[in-house]
This record gives sequence, structure tokens and C-alpha cells, in this order.
Amino acid sequence: MDVSTMESKSSQTPQPSAALAKGGYSLLSSGTLGAGLGTQGIHYFCGSVAAFTNIVVTFPIQKVLFRQQLHGVLANEAVRQLQREGLRNLYRGLLPPLLQKSTTVAIMFGLYEDFSRVLLDRAAGTGVPELATRSFAAALAGTAEALLTPFERVQTLLQDHRHHGRFKNTVHTFRTLVTEYGVRECYRGLVPIIIRNGPSNVLFFGLRGPIKEQLPEVNSRAGHILNDFVCGGLLGAALGIMFYPLNVVKSRAQSQVGGAFQPCRQVLLTVWRERGGSVAMLFRGATLNYHRSLLSWGIINATYELLLKELS
Repeated sequence: MDVSTMESKSSQTPQPSAALAKGGYSLLSSGTLGAGLGTQGIHYFCGSVAAFTNIVVTFPIQKVLFRQQLHGVLANEAVRQLQREGLRNLYRGLLPPLLQKSTTVAIMFGLYEDFSRVLLDRAAGTGVPELATRSFAAALAGTAEALLTPFERVQTLLQDHRHHGRFKNTVHTFRTLVTEYGVRECYRGLVPIIIRNGPSNVLFFGLRGPIKEQLPEVNSRAGHILNDFVCGGLLGAALGIMFYPLNVVKSRAQSQVGGAFQPCRQVLLTVWRERGGSVAMLFRGATLNYHRSLLSWGIINATYELLLKELS
């Protein structure tokens, strides 16, 4: 699925044409802000803002999806659960994904650029293919994201209605886990996150450029935004389906408080047995996840590229 040569994100992103620059307008004071952030800082900033925008828009969809992953219920039943809990609880658990996703996406884009630059410099003249170097950089960036597992852990507990009476908010949940169970409890579900993040990053950065090259050529700001949305959305949706069982395992593992840490394989077998050995039941919620990922990664990629153009 990959290509022999993988360009960096900045080179993949078409620069605004002279006509656009002349007839368009800047959404930000790009000169001042871009200079203040620095060449590398721009990628972290753009990734963070892109993720923030996405989470605020898609959080209710993610909450329905989480209920399907955890309980294996249909989407309409998950929606009814949220309706019964009321509007007050709809955005309960928003802060952890807001902090976690804003930080991890910043790390994803920023560290990929940093690792790529360093590794390409080291590999110069060694004959190591650029594709291999950039793939390794993407995997390293994805692994680094896993350090923020505690945010996904807290998000899971706050979204699970079975824990509504025990955990009040983000700070209370963190404090309870650390004081009653230790820091290690915050990293429950770390293994499936690491297994998911590395390969998905390699595929995302490896295929983003080639997919965009297959889209119709455009010369307008709106056209570039649409192409970036389609490119990011298609990749996010495909990767969401590919790694969906790992997210099911992660949700199940992280819904547990205290007790032994179970291996991924054991958690997966438990879910498999509970759902009657049905592949369809194991992928319950995958359809909604596909559409959510399509929207989420479309927003992230389009926002990231738009900000990058404005600030570069």
C-alpha cells in the first residue's frame, strides 16, 4: 500500500498559488505567530488546534461509540442510554480527551517531523531508503503518544455509566486512581494503545501524500480544504476499522478498576466469548466508528493543513 518515496508533510501540502495569495486573506497573523512558534513549533501548534476542534465537534458521537464498544449494544440503545442520563452528562468526560487528543495529535505531527529530520540527517549517505526512515519516525511518534494513556483511562471511566456515582470529574478520577491504586493503575490498557498507535501512524503518514495525489487538482482555498478533508477522512476511517478490535480490548480493559492486569489476548477472548463468538458482535459499533473517524480525521487533517499554510 505504501510508495517507494514518501515526502514530508510540508512538501505534500500544496502551497497557495500566487493568485490565491493575491486574492485571498490570512486567517491569522501568520508572520508574527509563525515566527514566534519557530519552524518545528508550528507542527505541534497546528496539530493541537486541529485536534481541539475535532473533539469539541465529535465528542457526542464518540460517547455513543464507546457505549457500543463496552456493552455491545446497538447505536439506538446507546443513544437512549445517553438520553436517559440527560444533557448534563452528555459532555461528561470531555476534558480528558480534549487534553489527551490535543496533546497526542500535536505529538503525532510534531514528533514525526522532528524524528524524520533527525533520522534523515543520520541516514544520509548510508543507503537506507527514505521510506524506511520515515516509517520508523512515524512509529516512534506513535509510541511516544502512548505516554498519555492516563487521559484515555480517565475518559473511559467517566464515560462508563457504571462509574458515574464513584468518579466526579477528571481531577477526582486521577486522584482516586493514584491514591487508592497507584500510578500504574492509570496505565491500564497501555499495551493495546501501543500496538495500535505505531502501525497506524506508519500507514497514515505513508499513505497521506499518495492518496491526495489521486484527488482532483484544485486551485482554490476551498478546494484544498476539501481535498485535505477527504484524504484525512478516508485514511482515518480505514485505519479505524483495521484497528477496531484493539479499541474494543482497550475499552474493556480500562473499564476495570483495580485487580490484576489481564493480557490483551485474554481480554479479547473474554469479549469474544461474551458476544457468542460472533465477528459481527466483536465489531459492534464499527459502522459508527467508521463515520466518526471519517469526520474526525477529515477535520484534523483539513484544519492542520489550513493552519500550516497560514503560518508557514
